[in-house]
Amino acid sequence: MRMEAPARALLVIGGEAPPAEMLRAVARSVQVVAAADSGLVPVLEAGLVPDLVVGDMDSLPDRSYLSRVPADRVRVFPVAKDETDTEIGLRLLRERGCTAVTIAGGGGGRLDHLLAVAALFERETPPERWITASADAFLVEGERVFDGWGGSTVSVFPLGGQAEEMESTGLRWPLNGLVFRRGYAGISNEAVGRFVRIRVGRGRLLVVRSLAKDR
Repeated sequence: MRMEAPARALLVIGGEAPPAEMLRAVARSVQVVAAADSGLVPVLEAGLVPDLVVGDMDSLPDRSYLSRVPADRVRVFPVAKDETDTEIGLRLLRERGCTAVTIAGGGGGRLDHLLAVAALFERETPPERWITASADAFLVEGERVFDGWGGSTVSVFPLGGQAEEMESTGLRWPLNGLVFRRGYAGISNEAVGRFVRIRVGRGRLLVVRSLAKDR
């Protein structure tokens, strides 16, 4: 393990993952790289060796992938369990002291799996970021500034109920003064400058930047 009490982690899960170069870039900014089940495949393909591998491994295309990871870093769980492999990964990372977790993968595939990952952002200790092959989503509590978003499609969703006292700069349609209740959202806004600043006075937001070429 690279640090005894890490603060930041990358958890790669099954489903469509971001490009290998993006995984490597995120991995350079964290202290722990973890994989849940078939998330091990894109981790290894990116040339990374995970610090932790968890799951029931029912989605892993070949168990030989596990032989490429030191045995003491692998935790295998039964198929019949009360947590998803992603939830197990998050829990174990929290137990290791990781306070900020980026999830990568989970795109495409089954709708229920997609919704289950999205629901994690409604919890008291949510992930801080979720990257798929087609989108990059961020938790916003208070204020965040995003660099290099010019021309991107940006959508905003309230978390945990109601989001209010919102402000933004760098978006074609500002969020200033809007109130988003549960079930409402701002879809397909556009970043018109390099920087986008989003602030929420009360509540939390999930801000999604589309990585796809078409909108």
